[in-house]
Amino acid sequence: MFEHNGVKITWLGHDGFKIEDGDQTLVIDPFQLGHEVRADYVLLSHEHFDHCNAEDLKKVLKPTSTVVAISSCKDELSKVKPKEVKIVKPGDRIKVGDFEVHAVPAYNVNKFREPGKPFHPKADGKVGYIVKTKKGVTIYHTGDSDLISEMENLKPDIALLPVSGTYVMTADEAVQAAQKIKPKIAIPMHYGAIVGSVADAEKFKQNASCEVRILQRE
Repeated sequence: MFEHNGVKITWLGHDGFKIEDGDQTLVIDPFQLGHEVRADYVLLSHEHFDHCNAEDLKKVLKPTSTVVAISSCKDELSKVKPKEVKIVKPGDRIKVGDFEVHAVPAYNVNKFREPGKPFHPKADGKVGYIVKTKKGVTIYHTGDSDLISEMENLKPDIALLPVSGTYVMTADEAVQAAQKIKPKIAIPMHYGAIVGSVADAEKFKQNASCEVRILQRE
């Protein structure tokens, strides 16, 4: 767990994070949770199983939880029936509780399942999120993305950046992304589950120009 200006950020493994501000808890992209992590609000970046799946959502949702997701997550969400679902697309801004949420583009430019077919096409409308807490801390979760032009000068307090390569940025590309995004602090993610290892996180930390915190999984 890492605390910044009174906001607690916990890495849940892979791309999953818990953000706590006062008595409100927000979880992003839970996957392979070893225990329950109940959240008031849940953000899902896209429909792939390692970001949106009923098994993990059952460990996160409360009867009163609100889920924010793109439309392609609807089928999986129908299995768990959250109290409220807010569908977003890149560019949308909404508020859930005390959290301000900005959905931003997330897509591949050089990671392909076969020639000409990226794992995460821009046309699919997959997203990352910029979350602003009640205390004013801004946190950018890139979702599954490569280094893209939309990252220019976002300047969040904290950037959660994938480092594993294959489906997302490599550690070297994450270094470039940090230079473009200009966060105060970066936290590496998207390793240790499907692809990538702590060595990727260490490589990113060694070369990044900003402060880097490698978190231990909760």
